[in-house]
Amino acid sequence: MSILIDAETTFIVQGITGREAVNLTRECLDYGVGAKIVGGVTPGRKGREVHGVPVFDTVAQAVEHHGEPIDGSVVTVPPAFTKDAVLEALDHGIELIVIVTERITRGDTAQMVERARETGARIIGPNCLGIIVPDVIKMGGIGGPARNASQAYAPGSVGVISRSGGMTTEMSSTLKAAGLGQSTAVSIGGDAIIGQTYAELMPLFEADEDTQAIVIYTEPGGRMEKQLGEWVTENDSRLPIVAFMAGRFMDEMPGMSFGHAGTIVEGKEDTATEKIARLGEAGITVAERIEDIPDLVRQGIAERKGATV
Repeated sequence: MSILIDAETTFIVQGITGREAVNLTRECLDYGVGAKIVGGVTPGRKGREVHGVPVFDTVAQAVEHHGEPIDGSVVTVPPAFTKDAVLEALDHGIELIVIVTERITRGDTAQMVERARETGARIIGPNCLGIIVPDVIKMGGIGGPARNASQAYAPGSVGVISRSGGMTTEMSSTLKAAGLGQSTAVSIGGDAIIGQTYAELMPLFEADEDTQAIVIYTEPGGRMEKQLGEWVTENDSRLPIVAFMAGRFMDEMPGMSFGHAGTIVEGKEDTATEKIARLGEAGITVAERIEDIPDLVRQGIAERKGATV
């Protein structure tokens, strides 16, 4: 099993004729069983094709051509036009939107996320690389070309959630090298406002029988770790969670911003030290080094199995 996407998921690529989107489309088509990309959208380019995918001027045209609802969209349009593209997708029944675009204003992101919640849809991102179910399907640029993605990801029982697209692949590759595959890996984006947080994805992994553990990559700034800890405690999660906290040096450098736009430390609660403590209080193990993650995952799974015997 998996979360969010599977072999039957259909999606479009908005902004498909852009250079990045052309490459992304090829990567998704080549990976696993081959993504079901049923159309692309670039205003003024109707009638063209990108790697055999028909291009339309609007999402409405893509949906009409497909003849039934489309599950998702990968949005790669410039930041000034992203909000309109996302709202158009939501207005035409698309329920999963992966926003690759970065440098979107907080105001636009807030409006997109609010509209998605009103319609019951999910946004992954912005400023993310997307979702991958190893050897099955990827939606977005996660893992890069199909050959590289196959080297880094393998089917398994560990769910991966990361604010960093690159670290999603790095942690998954480390797990694979240790003989641990992934059920689904999700690059959620590093901006201050994003569509889905750790806590919002946890119920999906919790319900996935094939997922036995979770690995997360996190950074200073924001309150997502607090929300995750509260969710784990309140719901008595069955899943052991191992976290890797980057940017610990920031605690010694007040006012510094590290990495992503979301790593703005606004108060003591946002520091790496406080976050590590909060995660620990919720029973979440924090790895000192990335290479320690596989052993900690195995230990967590073994402890949970022992507790249920």
